[in-house]
Amino acid sequence: MGMAGIQENGGGEMGLGGLPLGAKNKYRRMDSELTDYDGDSEQQHQLENKRNSTRKYVFACAVFASLNNVLLGYDVGVMSGAIIFIKEDLNISEVQQEVLVGILSVISLLGSLGGGRASDVLGRKWTMGLAAVVFQAGAAVMTLAPTFRLLMIGRILAGVGIGLGVMIAPVYIAEISPTVSRGTLTSFPEIFINAGILLGYVSNYAFSGLPAHVNWRIMLAVGILPSVFIAFALCIIPESPRWLVMKNRIDEARSVLLKTNDEESEVEERLAEIQLAAVVSPGEKAVWRELMCPSPALGRMLIAGFGIQCFQQITGIDATVYYSPEIFRAAGLDGNSKLLAATVSVGITKTVFILVAIILIDKAGRKPLLYVSTIGMTICLFGVGISLSLFSEGSLGIALTILFVCGNVAFFSVGVGPICWVLTSEIFPLKVRAQASALGAVGNRVCSGVIAMSFLSVSQAITTGGTFFIFSAISVLAVIFVYICVPETKGKSLEQIESLFQNEYETPGSELQLGDVEHLVEK
Repeated sequence: MGMAGIQENGGGEMGLGGLPLGAKNKYRRMDSELTDYDGDSEQQHQLENKRNSTRKYVFACAVFASLNNVLLGYDVGVMSGAIIFIKEDLNISEVQQEVLVGILSVISLLGSLGGGRASDVLGRKWTMGLAAVVFQAGAAVMTLAPTFRLLMIGRILAGVGIGLGVMIAPVYIAEISPTVSRGTLTSFPEIFINAGILLGYVSNYAFSGLPAHVNWRIMLAVGILPSVFIAFALCIIPESPRWLVMKNRIDEARSVLLKTNDEESEVEERLAEIQLAAVVSPGEKAVWRELMCPSPALGRMLIAGFGIQCFQQITGIDATVYYSPEIFRAAGLDGNSKLLAATVSVGITKTVFILVAIILIDKAGRKPLLYVSTIGMTICLFGVGISLSLFSEGSLGIALTILFVCGNVAFFSVGVGPICWVLTSEIFPLKVRAQASALGAVGNRVCSGVIAMSFLSVSQAITTGGTFFIFSAISVLAVIFVYICVPETKGKSLEQIESLFQNEYETPGSELQLGDVEHLVEK
């Protein structure tokens, strides 16, 4: 009778206490649970392997794409020491010295302007290759130049190559990077600029003992070597998926996205977003016409992107890097070896502190780092002015000047150095991204050239200390600009950032934008 209420399962098995074991029962056999657990564990393991593989692949692409920036950094660093021996060997005047140093930045604007259009036609990947070839030709001419005129020709070629490379690397990295790590990866070009500067300083110190007609040529020749690695990199990295979509090569874009995204389920969603952003409406204005007569939203983007690029340079970073031996000489430090050794400390500081930005940019956000950077630079630039004006020609003045110069480049590397390139590569719509970024790079290079070509003359007119007081005042304006014009873009996809600027203009720290960030985190 007690057995009458017991139902058998499909296999006729019954468990303890008369409970049937079957698919419809909430109790399951232990060995079945173990099998399911093993299956889930294996699936998780495969997913983790896929994520690790994807991260390594995107990391490698970002590293290879940033190699062109080593060329810019190396040129900036090496010229600070090479110019001492070029002046001695070719007997050039102070004005020629300023022109030789600054012309690269001015001419690089041509490369940046052409780079936007070239990258839309040739692709992001092959524009990087073109930049390396042009720079290599310029470096070869500079190395062999017997006269100032030929040296200038090589400098002009190198400037065009650097202009191409500087504007395209951040755009390419931003377009292949997952949203969660885009800030970190897009700041890689600034890391490589700093590494190049440090290598340039070390090269100056290493070859300074050779005869004056040989050492500067070797210093410049070493800059050709990174081009070999760039040629190798082009064989490995893929084309930008967003550029492929613009060219209607959808299958190739999907293939790249599968390699650069952790979740395969997100690829189609991301591809749909890119296709929507790439759509050109009937009657839509041409890119340059749109940039010259922008909509209110695009106008806000241009103000933020172009402005932050200009402030990066007009606060005097290139003057500090190019002319650090002259600055330390003004503080009372004598002897070429001591001057070049002091510049190495500047290079090491600049390179080490960029790592802080890499760690924090996707955690703390862009704006907090920009505030720390610009405020810190303001204090250090004022400190350099005080040291050179009140404590020059003494050991205290030398120590304070080196300390504040190193502090200035440290704060620069923590924020405005890398973040200006991150912002200009991520805030613009896909249709105008390359050429708008090129416009920002033009502003950057023009400001760099103006500072580099006028620093010695202005320092003679109002003293080196007085020049740094001006830089400090400009840095105060940079703090205000960041507060008013720069939005927080952490945690947003490129397409979401475009939508951010479509809203009515508000102070970027407003509750609306903070709410957007919280909403994205919750999603």
